[in-house]
Amino acid sequence: MKHSVLFVTTLCLTSFLSAAPSIADTAKQNGLVAIPQDHKELLKLTDPNSTITPEKVELGKKLYFEPRLSKSGIISCNTCHNLGLGGVDGVSAAVGHHWIPNPHHLNSPTVYNAMFFKAQFWDGRSPHLEDQAQGPMQAAPEMAAAPSLVVERINSIPAYVEEFKTAYGKDVKIDFETITATIGIFERTLVTPSRFDDFLNGKADALSDAEKKGLQTFMDKGCVSCHTGIALGGTMQPFEVAGKYKFAAVGDFKGDKNGMVKTPTLRNITETAPYFHNGAIWSLADAVKEMGSTQLGIVISDEEAAQIVTFFAALEGRKPEITYPQFPASTATTPKPDFK
Repeated sequence: MKHSVLFVTTLCLTSFLSAAPSIADTAKQNGLVAIPQDHKELLKLTDPNSTITPEKVELGKKLYFEPRLSKSGIISCNTCHNLGLGGVDGVSAAVGHHWIPNPHHLNSPTVYNAMFFKAQFWDGRSPHLEDQAQGPMQAAPEMAAAPSLVVERINSIPAYVEEFKTAYGKDVKIDFETITATIGIFERTLVTPSRFDDFLNGKADALSDAEKKGLQTFMDKGCVSCHTGIALGGTMQPFEVAGKYKFAAVGDFKGDKNGMVKTPTLRNITETAPYFHNGAIWSLADAVKEMGSTQLGIVISDEEAAQIVTFFAALEGRKPEITYPQFPASTATTPKPDFK
């Protein structure tokens, strides 16, 4: 009889434990999504309109690094979104034309995994990467190049004209929209799967016990209310929900017309300091605690912040290998650099 009771009790306990959701299951239930392992599944997300080809990606990469797309001829997309620095520039406020910091004290967000974002720019004014690429090129505090200047420079270089024909066909019109869209196509390939994705995709030992504990704390504290989805961010959310941001006076950015701000991705977050839209906080643990008070209305202890930061290490992604391009030479008709 005793053996029967012990057997039944053990069986019930085993059934209960096996039915209890794993941390990975809980993460998925909280809206966290893995980057697909299968290449075809990934392409459905990164290339829904079937625009990506090897020729367009290679040309887009060259244009991404091309400084002659700026008025001065010395600033490229990579200047502020450095692919060797986690896709950012590592300074509080982006520095552009005339080497002047952004007048609104805006920090450069990472370009890695940006194709997963629901909106681009801190105020979400752009719907996708191909459109977003037009903004910094024309902005006076950034690359300061008029569309006509960009088009003239590219069309003045025969090697670029041939590359566009190879990528798009001999009748391609090399206008501003085509040039910037090609950069966006390259940026769609800047995806960085991490150990966290391996974990959600079924590899239970991809995260250490400490990282799993940090993930649990991350979820328990409610961080997933904004940092969710495949990007762990990238959506428009209300800011200063529960309290005043400590450095709200740094810069004049107030979000979009409804006070909404794009939530930054947490992927590669350990590589993209400083933090927040104005780059006012350099410590990742301090940023976590500030989010607790500003957005959640709670106190996140030093210990809890450290646990969450430990989890963030698992979000450091495997970067695509990027070879710095060699650019074709300017010609006699190429507009000269302009520092005015």
